[in-house]
Amino acid sequence: MTDTSTKVTHFGAETIPEGDKAGRVQGVFNSVASKYDVMNDVMSVGIHRIWKDAMMDWLAPRAGQSLLDVAGGTGDISFRFLKRAGQGHATVLDLTEPMLVEGRKRAEAEQMADSLNWIVGDAMALPFHDNTFDVYTISFGIRNVTRPADALREAYRVLKPGGRLMVLEFSQLPNAVLQKAYDLYSFNVIPRMGQLIANDSASYQYLVESIRNFPDQDTFLAMIRDAGFGNAKYRNLTMGIAALHSGWKL
Repeated sequence: MTDTSTKVTHFGAETIPEGDKAGRVQGVFNSVASKYDVMNDVMSVGIHRIWKDAMMDWLAPRAGQSLLDVAGGTGDISFRFLKRAGQGHATVLDLTEPMLVEGRKRAEAEQMADSLNWIVGDAMALPFHDNTFDVYTISFGIRNVTRPADALREAYRVLKPGGRLMVLEFSQLPNAVLQKAYDLYSFNVIPRMGQLIANDSASYQYLVESIRNFPDQDTFLAMIRDAGFGNAKYRNLTMGIAALHSGWKL
């Protein structure tokens, strides 16, 4: 077990003890759960849907596969996976139960009920046996994990040999001018949207700050390789505002 008594980590712009982060993250998503899907559409002008479809295009789900969708929240990725696969099974795991509650309310959840599980759990200590899943996804969630390297090692553990990891996360634009313009939008507009729509600017301020603290594309790619994944690579989306990382348990 990792000693978190003296170690620190980022929570947005703050430096806090590692042991405090999970509770703080839960607080954020408890607060925004009921407006989470609406805010995703508003913040990204709907582009997050295109990114998630691009994730499925590269993943190419096959019939009969089993998916573990970590930080799966309201089920967006699992619903897409099951539709593409035609038949299969998806387990949606999230640290924050209110997010899962919101997901179960969606029409797709009822239609796909026989192919879905909803589980409260921690990405760094997954409640599953080794070699269980064909696919592991985490979408806009790994930057909220206290120790992303631990989450990647857990992903490797629970995947079957030949299984695939895919991570969709906000990233860094390679052009400094564009990055500065994007930062101006993110820090000035998104928290205000959060206040107007979710009555919560602080949570969205954290989410913006957490993006800036996340490693760039190449650094995160190295972390995936260090966790044991082979044939690891990434693709930028919308000039690098987001990125898809892929790896295989070979």
